[in-house]
Amino acid sequence: MASVFRPAIDRMAGYVPGEQPQETGWVKLNTNENPYPPSPRVVSAIRQMAEGRLNVYPDPDATGFRRVAAALHGVEPDWILPANGSDENLTIIMRSFCDAGQQIGYPYPSYVLYESLAQIQDVGVHRLLLRPDWTWDQSRAAELRRSVRIFFVPNPNSPTGTSWSTDQLLELLPDDGVLVLDQAYADFSEQSQGAELLRDARFAGRLLMTRTFSKSYSLAGIRFGYCIAHPDLISGMRKVKDSYNCDAVAIAAATAALEDQQWMLANRDRILATRLRLATALPRHGFVVHPSQANFLWTTHASVSHRSIYERLKQQRVLVRYMKFPGAAADGGELDGLRITIGTEPEIERLLEVLPQAVEPRSG
Repeated sequence: MASVFRPAIDRMAGYVPGEQPQETGWVKLNTNENPYPPSPRVVSAIRQMAEGRLNVYPDPDATGFRRVAAALHGVEPDWILPANGSDENLTIIMRSFCDAGQQIGYPYPSYVLYESLAQIQDVGVHRLLLRPDWTWDQSRAAELRRSVRIFFVPNPNSPTGTSWSTDQLLELLPDDGVLVLDQAYADFSEQSQGAELLRDARFAGRLLMTRTFSKSYSLAGIRFGYCIAHPDLISGMRKVKDSYNCDAVAIAAATAALEDQQWMLANRDRILATRLRLATALPRHGFVVHPSQANFLWTTHASVSHRSIYERLKQQRVLVRYMKFPGAAADGGELDGLRITIGTEPEIERLLEVLPQAVEPRSG
């Protein structure tokens, strides 16, 4: 029977998210959620909304949220576009700036959802291969700038936690298109670029930043994010978004979360302290740890297969993320490793307790 799907959909494999076990008892260090609860103000805002206005449509522009976010970033509200998770903003960007048959670029390895979104849109993908030190070839970057409509750059990067400087990002601004700075992990970085970059004349008004509440604000479950960009870009993207793309509960929760910066920053500081502890401990078990500016660590092991370590940890109900990137190794082969989310102190203690068994060499 002939397929009824578009050819682009038949060709693609689809993005596979991290495991989400539904039963309790797991130490879950695989999907970069925040291990600490959101601000009590968030819980109160959700409760008030649930008891009040769920029978009417939400504000399609999330006006109150946009005011709070704009004040936080030092811009006007018309620079802000809320979305159902930052992934929706990535979808809106793809649909707004790239037609079928055009091209996007992104550093590789990084967030492979960019490829999936491009494939859905029947858009071509160019990978900018990262070297072992997580830099790129400048001549290749210049070549891609001439051909892509969108360049997506997660900064800090996933899975490595690498941050790139403003001068490095300028190397990726398309000659005829936009540069998207995916800042999902920016609150954990010592080198975070703020909204002042949007007014930097070198970016020619073609820079967009996306933010999420799934990481630093402990709100992965509500699916909320936003984009910051020049109002001319936001105005065009607003034509593409669903009419009521953000629900009332999520808008209320996200607004309350932004209003309690002290709570978020306290949780961030706890995560950074635990990140340092884990980065110090892992080399004692034979791991090489890449310096991270995010809420996770990318690590490799010289003598035990990464898949084996992942599977042995899973047997102990400890989940980390085993990741592999075909064509990303220096010799053109597959690069793989483990990405470990920074959990609570007891969760990391449990990981370190079972880790010696996971890296123990086994015959056969």
